[in-house]
Amino acid sequence: MTNLFLLQVLNGVQLGILLFLISAGLTLVFGIMDFVNLAHGALYMIGAYLLASFSAVTGSYGAGLLLALPAILVVGLMLERLVFRRLYERSHLDQVLATFGLILIITEGVEIIWGPSPLTAPMPAILSGSIPLIGPLKYPVYRLAVIAVGLLVALGLYLLIRHTRIGMRLRAGATNRPMLSALGVDVNRLFTFVFGFGALLAGLAGALVAPILSVDSGMGESVLILAFVVIVIGGIGSVKGAFVAALMVGLIDTLGRSFGPILLRAILDPAAASQAGRTLAPMLVYFLMAAVLVWRPSGLFGRAQS
Repeated sequence: MTNLFLLQVLNGVQLGILLFLISAGLTLVFGIMDFVNLAHGALYMIGAYLLASFSAVTGSYGAGLLLALPAILVVGLMLERLVFRRLYERSHLDQVLATFGLILIITEGVEIIWGPSPLTAPMPAILSGSIPLIGPLKYPVYRLAVIAVGLLVALGLYLLIRHTRIGMRLRAGATNRPMLSALGVDVNRLFTFVFGFGALLAGLAGALVAPILSVDSGMGESVLILAFVVIVIGGIGSVKGAFVAALMVGLIDTLGRSFGPILLRAILDPAAASQAGRTLAPMLVYFLMAAVLVWRPSGLFGRAQS
């Protein structure tokens, strides 16, 4: 049981890291630009498709990743320039409707280009296999590499936001955007940087998850809901909040799905416990979100509304 618990904790951390990569860009776009982008999950999906395609062409995961990341950055910048920039001054309802329509267009476009069948991406040979951790417990090297990459990105984001001029402007934009513009900062250029950076992080998450999951046109929609839960729990506009909340959501979702049915067997028969566990486990993250919002309506690290 101890080994199973440790294994699921690592799986939860790995899921949390992926959610952080997606939600970090989303919370920056939402918190600084005040822009509701439902199409953010589509960038995650495109990143996975680009990685699978470039890896198949080059025969190498590493080469595929090096090609996929600039490509998703270009896709994100093009969407910002051609579509999203026209929506900045519109209401949130208009932004929701427009980006929802964009999801449908991108999904159809992906199925036209790559077909409706799921794709698979190769596991890099150097990261295949498992390594022993504690006693007989082994864990896949690739999943540990995903955790390491996510932690490095989190450290890089911390240094970028806290110790650079761009980070100072990002924090100022999240606090008072009109004042930032009045001080002479080119807000449009800052928005372009934020959106491109968010697209790059979402695409990186898609590229990292491609060798683990099948790559299909619906993968962005399911993860987008969890990403919004993360930024609500962490506080809109807070990267630190997104990191903490993503780990919480990843751990609770993974542990709930694994141990929920086991714990319920103490009060229910095995069949009923299994059924109830499968039903309740996906709801645990929403219970967590409700509890956090009751305690702190602006999220764990969000700014209180005046």
